[in-house]
Amino acid sequence: MTALPDVPCYLNGEYQPLAAARISPMDRGFIFGDGVYEMVPVYGGRMFRFDEHMERLDRSLAKLRIDNPLTRAEWMQVGRELVARVGAADQWWYLQVTRGVAPRDHVMPVGIAPTVFSYSTPARPVSAEVRHHGVACISARDFRWERGDIKSTSLLGNVLARQISADEGAVETIMFRDGHLTEASASNVWIVKEGALLGVPKSEQVLEGIRVELIKELCAELSIGYNLRPISEAEVFAADEIILSSATKEVLAVTTLDHEPVGHGALHGKPGPVYARLYEAYQNAKLAQSV
Repeated sequence: MTALPDVPCYLNGEYQPLAAARISPMDRGFIFGDGVYEMVPVYGGRMFRFDEHMERLDRSLAKLRIDNPLTRAEWMQVGRELVARVGAADQWWYLQVTRGVAPRDHVMPVGIAPTVFSYSTPARPVSAEVRHHGVACISARDFRWERGDIKSTSLLGNVLARQISADEGAVETIMFRDGHLTEASASNVWIVKEGALLGVPKSEQVLEGIRVELIKELCAELSIGYNLRPISEAEVFAADEIILSSATKEVLAVTTLDHEPVGHGALHGKPGPVYARLYEAYQNAKLAQSV
């Protein structure tokens, strides 16, 4: 049995050990997955892209018709308190809001208090060895629901998708719908073609990753071409480079897809130059954009 991390948490206004936290079994987050979440990276005790994560939280809550129970200043206070109590320099701060406790009914109840839960743990960064070699991915049909734009706690589709790659000893499952790239089970996906970085456009089928705007900024800084447009499955398999981005992976090179090397020539099956430049710029951004 996997033990819970020995860290404090925040639950409905109270700080307590994570192992002691209790919610009602009638909480709609437990019954329906009726809630949303965010995970904010913390570097050197400072939150990275805090405002952007809060803006996405607001968007997700609005789409579920849940009022944000805390102000941005209150969220900042909760985050800083948890980060201080954990003490590690680099952490992953998780926060979650569910609709709350109510009799089981698919219809959204009104007048109930949301459940607010949050905790932070020491970060487990990608190792230097993994970054040097890149990672393996597996492709699959995107069989999840069509509201990927909501960062919902209803993640069963993503769990099933991630297990596809886990069963193959790979790090991520890159998904396609109707012949076009959507995203990976827990990451956004990018390809490099002729030195330019390509990603998929905003839609209800894809979560707008916080790193999407960040990577746009980094590409402008580095004079790397950047475009969001539909990307065919064939383009992904023929890409010069494939890159994942997420809060925990930052940016990460994919060097095999479906057990075949990614890229061409001397970079066949190796992390490429666009990834290397983005990774270095990302490390600089962590120092400049944390609060």
